[in-house]
Amino acid sequence: MARVLAQTTGASHPPLLVTRGDKPIAPGSPWQNCFAERLIGSIRRECADHVVALGEQHLREVLKSYASDYNTARTHRSLAKDAPLTRPVQRIGRIVSHALVGGLHHQYVRI
Repeated sequence: MARVLAQTTGASHPPLLVTRGDKPIAPGSPWQNCFAERLIGSIRRECADHVVALGEQHLREVLKSYASDYNTARTHRSLAKDAPLTRPVQRIGRIVSHALVGGLHHQYVRI
């Protein structure tokens, strides 16, 4: 993932070769691999643009935190406003805020 992000920001890394069947997909071609481009764009806009990575390990930790938030806490319109990893509805309790992705996002839950 770090190479893909670096490639979209202009850093010098060898190009990634992804294939679609028997035809290669050119890097940065949104009409050829729209799902990957959408995910990379979301990661860049919602995470990488707001964090100064202090090294590869730090970037990996931030991306793992973002992936966890993306799959467990965020709602998705295509899933009827549910998260990919479903969670029970919390109806009783006091509402508190949990900072996610180093404070970039917040999740409000009942305890």
